[in-house]
Amino acid sequence: MTDDIHQAFAHPAERSEASADPSVPLDRISLRDHIVSADIGAFQVERGKQQRLRFNVVVEVVPLRGPIDDDVDRILSYDRVTEAIAAELADERLNLLETLAENVALRILVEPQAMRVFVRIEKLDRGSGALGVEIVRVRDTSTADAPAAQVSMPHPRVVFLDEAALAHPALIPEIDTLAADDLPLVLCVGRSAQPTPQSGMAMAQRRIDLLAIEQNAWVLAGRDKRFIVVGTRTELDWAMRHGQISVWAPSKIVLDAVDGPGAGSGDVLGLVSWFAGQIAAADCLCLEPSGAKLVRRRIDAR
Repeated sequence: MTDDIHQAFAHPAERSEASADPSVPLDRISLRDHIVSADIGAFQVERGKQQRLRFNVVVEVVPLRGPIDDDVDRILSYDRVTEAIAAELADERLNLLETLAENVALRILVEPQAMRVFVRIEKLDRGSGALGVEIVRVRDTSTADAPAAQVSMPHPRVVFLDEAALAHPALIPEIDTLAADDLPLVLCVGRSAQPTPQSGMAMAQRRIDLLAIEQNAWVLAGRDKRFIVVGTRTELDWAMRHGQISVWAPSKIVLDAVDGPGAGSGDVLGLVSWFAGQIAAADCLCLEPSGAKLVRRRIDAR
């Protein structure tokens, strides 16, 4: 029991050594006490504040065959580990250390030499001690030879509908026409014309405004069973790959963005333009009423 407790709180390198398979010898590289600051956490009090995170990572790698020749290109560089951490922190704001640890581990396991990775992350500013999580992940040999960077991501058409377009009788036929193209379709809406509650706090008002947009997203989704409300990148990616017509609920993606939109929550077209840039949209349109028809106007993605 004493050894188990020691290993549980020791550096992940000891866990790696203790659980190694002697019939499959692997080398190890490690990152110790790497500290960065990030906006992370599930509680409202944590939003908008930087917290120190301490990373300890051990990567088990396939031993090199032949001479190393002092060539950095032949080894898994330590920089790849720190770059994986930086990339995941820059990708989006996360609520959970568990999610961050999982994403870092999977990014490292894309590297050709990596076979198993231990990731320990600790928050240093939440309470009197270090609060953390540690995970172990093993390379999936069935997909390991397909680096994540080579996965083709869909490039959708983003279409903004204001209140007048939502109520227009030509809306569904126009969406039918757009959906017939090869591009995945993502619909965005503005706030309802009904007055929204007002708050004296900017952060609270931002949430109220975003939730007002989401209410309209659900109104649109109720008009056609093909329209699916999506609020996360994972949902959106899945929907695009499976031919669904998505309706964007913006709160989570906007609030969790590391590099958020410059537009305020009242500037809906600015939010849509930013969103189109974030998902590398192939096209970004606004549908505007013109008599009995809806006409298309192109919007620049930011």
